[in-house]
Amino acid sequence: MYYGNEQKNTPSPRSVIGEGVAEFKSGADTPHSKDASHQNNLRNSREKANAGWRDVEAGLKNEIMLRHYSPKTFNTYATWTRAFRGFMVNKDPDIVTGTDVKAFLTDMAVCRGFSASAQNQAFNALLFLFRHVLKRELGDLSDIPRAKCSKYVPTVLSKQEVEALFAEMREPCRLVAELMYGCGLRLSEVANLRIQNFNFDTGILSVQFGKGGKSRLIPLPRKIYPAIMEQLEFVKKLHQEDLANGYNRVFMPGLFEKKAKNAAEELVWQWFFPAQNLTFVEKEGGYRRYHLHEGKIQEAVKTASRKAGIPKRVSPHTLRH
Repeated sequence: MYYGNEQKNTPSPRSVIGEGVAEFKSGADTPHSKDASHQNNLRNSREKANAGWRDVEAGLKNEIMLRHYSPKTFNTYATWTRAFRGFMVNKDPDIVTGTDVKAFLTDMAVCRGFSASAQNQAFNALLFLFRHVLKRELGDLSDIPRAKCSKYVPTVLSKQEVEALFAEMREPCRLVAELMYGCGLRLSEVANLRIQNFNFDTGILSVQFGKGGKSRLIPLPRKIYPAIMEQLEFVKKLHQEDLANGYNRVFMPGLFEKKAKNAAEELVWQWFFPAQNLTFVEKEGGYRRYHLHEGKIQEAVKTASRKAGIPKRVSPHTLRH
């Protein structure tokens, strides 16, 4: 509050603001300008780190594809790379070191209680990241903790439990489960089967490029042979409908379609267990058919196990035992 003539000597709000603007424009070192400069530096360093990690993930994908590793391997390694990035609070990838990796693995084991297999998986992912993407070594690895994995005893179903499980399943998931049980197929192997993998004359199934890029021949169980032939007729009919509707192409492995342009329309390349719905490919502006989703098979096995009252932990992989 001002009294008498004192108010005349008090600068107006407009003049005070004007002086402040003048000082800011003249580069005066005010607390506000220091704050803004600090925030800008933080923002710039954060954007640089984010751009660096985006380049790292792109490089990781390129290195995985160069070695023809499974897409699942890329997803796993990318997940651990993002987890490491989050632990380092977006620290610039150019300055992360083996000490940071050790701190990350220690935090996994001590503070968050990850399993031994998860710790070793994270270690392998970060080792690949440093060697092949960041192009530098982790240094001395002797002091980096490696978890010791315990031996896992697999769940094994009795013959009666297997029959009860199949009785609660519907086609095509039942035939999928029977093939896994009778031929010892992995979930990804049975989902990726195509017509050409079956030799119906000799009753032989060929699994091409399974785990580790290995291929093998397996005899088909005679008991499920009629169901296999029924599935073949279903795929033939569906393929004819797709041809009539213009949705005649399936997803092809790698760049094979560029080599054989019409292969995606041929019957031999059709999925033996096709997906119920078509998939829209934005780049092509059209629809293609994919195989039955692995998640559907997993859900069907777990639901059937629950309905059959099997007192064991059952998954599709259990059928391989």
